[in-house]
Amino acid sequence: MKVHNVEMIMSAVRTEQYPTEGYPEFALAGRSNVGKSSFINKMIGRKSLARTSSKPGKTQTLNFYKIEEQLFFVDVPGYGYAQISKTERAKWGPMIEEYITSREELRAVIQIVDLRHAPSADDCGMYDFLVDFDIPAIVIATKADKIPRGQWEKHKKIVRERLQMRIDDPLVAFSSEKGTGMDEAWKLIEERM
Repeated sequence: MKVHNVEMIMSAVRTEQYPTEGYPEFALAGRSNVGKSSFINKMIGRKSLARTSSKPGKTQTLNFYKIEEQLFFVDVPGYGYAQISKTERAKWGPMIEEYITSREELRAVIQIVDLRHAPSADDCGMYDFLVDFDIPAIVIATKADKIPRGQWEKHKKIVRERLQMRIDDPLVAFSSEKGTGMDEAWKLIEERM
């Protein structure tokens, strides 16, 4: 998809605040600091529409990005960051769960993991949650530029096995630096619209 028009239209914490256009939605989930904002910015061809932060855990709402009047990316709070208070994390849980399990417009969750490392317990917990609720997932393994291309398949195998990925859920090696995997990610998103 060629992206010319994109805007961050709202931050929401409750169902009644969600957009009403009815466009397909793709939620982005991942550990704090895994590169969700960099993924969004690369996919939409912007440098900083989605705020990247040196301080993980900044996203505390559901942030809706409208793309080409055709779909939404929905950035959800990152998980697994210890310095966010338990009280704050406890508030996010129900908000994210309600959105992911009840939003009719949601077509898939794009789960972001780091290709360099085996998925964490939190990554596995998130993926298990998607499986339990029968929600399609697209797994994006970022930071692919940080390891030699010849090792990608080995690292992808580790991700697949650790998450115990369903056969129908794709896994894409992605680099926000180089744009690797971008066309493949857009193709997978468009097929699910």
